[in-house]
Amino acid sequence: MNKQSILNLPVKDLDKSRAFFAALGFAFDPRFSGDNAAYMHIVDGAIQAMLTTEPFFQSLIDKPVANAREGNEIVICLSCDSREEVDSLIAGAAAAGGRIPHRPEEHGFM
Repeated sequence: MNKQSILNLPVKDLDKSRAFFAALGFAFDPRFSGDNAAYMHIVDGAIQAMLTTEPFFQSLIDKPVANAREGNEIVICLSCDSREEVDSLIAGAAAAGGRIPHRPEEHGFM
């Protein structure tokens, strides 16, 4: 059985979120994307994210959608092959409008 992990993430502005992640080099699958969601490949064949508009996300759950401006609901870590790749990814996120809340740290193998 082929297993995948699909993270469903609520976003306030789907077009802006899609542009942000595209600027970081992530690809989207139009077959599973539309007005309410964008299917993003993180690790092809293994990990994907479904960026969903908040109203659509709300239709999937029975609790309020967390307000990311007031608290964190999730922390997603992406592995990189080198410190240079980490620095490049962070620089790209900042250039695309992302906020960097914590400076990168060196943890040897991590």
